[in-house]
Amino acid sequence: MPSFLARRIVEVPPSGIRQFFDIAATMKEVISLGIGEPDFVTPTPVLQAGIDSLQQGQTHYTSNSGLLELREALSLHLHNLYGVRYQPEDEILLTVGVSEALYLALTAVLNPEDEVIVPQPCFVAYVPEVIFAGGVPVTVPTRVEEGFQVTAEAIERKLTPRTKVVLMGYPNNPTGAVMEREKLEQIAQLAEQHNLLVISDEIYDRLVYGQKHLCFASFAGMRERTITLGGFSKDYAMTGWRIGYAAAPAELLAAMRKIHQYTIMSAPTPAQHAAWAALRSGESFVHEMLSEYDRRRRMIVAGLNQLGLDCFEPKGAFYTFPSIRRSGMEDEEFARRLLEEEHVAVVPGRAFGKSGEGFVRCSYATAYEKIEEALQRMGRFLSRHG
Repeated sequence: MPSFLARRIVEVPPSGIRQFFDIAATMKEVISLGIGEPDFVTPTPVLQAGIDSLQQGQTHYTSNSGLLELREALSLHLHNLYGVRYQPEDEILLTVGVSEALYLALTAVLNPEDEVIVPQPCFVAYVPEVIFAGGVPVTVPTRVEEGFQVTAEAIERKLTPRTKVVLMGYPNNPTGAVMEREKLEQIAQLAEQHNLLVISDEIYDRLVYGQKHLCFASFAGMRERTITLGGFSKDYAMTGWRIGYAAAPAELLAAMRKIHQYTIMSAPTPAQHAAWAALRSGESFVHEMLSEYDRRRRMIVAGLNQLGLDCFEPKGAFYTFPSIRRSGMEDEEFARRLLEEEHVAVVPGRAFGKSGEGFVRCSYATAYEKIEEALQRMGRFLSRHG
């Protein structure tokens, strides 16, 4: 019987993260440093807003673009934080998480064989989503010696006449890297020089330590050639609510909205009401969670370095990305054996691209005490294996 499956779908392997979660789910007393999800419960005012929307019968479709009140609040939010203004009527779209926003952006702009620059290590969905949209991912490795920051020079070396988009995700998953202003300015100049579109995934924008996040669209000339992706999952502990957004010039957003209309209709209505409440009353909770993440961050980085797992200091998100080369194992073997022997789940670095080989991702979006115990277990593991 012939296969009815599309070749481009078949050729993309399953997520390298999910297999370790599936194994861990069958084991007892596992401490997971693998999942990229806040361990905090959604703040009470945000929860209550979602409950109220249900009890008040707000269970119908919204506008395709989402609640106007939420889009107005987002417009003000982005302007206050980053000085960039989007018109709520036609330049902001509410989506089912940032994952849908990424799908919409790539599907809206890519023709077959258009090339997309993807700095790595990166979120596991970037390369597959480019392929699903019919594009060609062109990966650009980043190095720990450069703080895992992509440079304009590295991007320029990979440009061809078919290059159309640069897809960036900073603060970075999996490394925790944050881009410096000078490097972003140089990439902005390159994008203008070569007429490139930038899709900037800024889902971790509020989870930055000791410095301020820089919104790519706020750089000179970039608002008109940038699709900004953001959401509520990480900043407000709202992963299960599945609510994100895209902000872009009206022409780009209209194309994304068209796809959204035909595939989704509108983001979940109670989640939109909850997100609106998060913007109105969630700021203090963001700061509380950020402070706790920072406490965990400092502890896990110090602990990993003491174990001999050289660890780059993350400046954003809630991940560390230590080198495991001193263990003498490859990253997949390290992660598998650590899970089997000590019931600690981490993610092999190669799941995030070839330049992630020799590293593992450890999330500190779990309780401080659990991280302490995980470090003790890792210490026992390393002592057994030299």
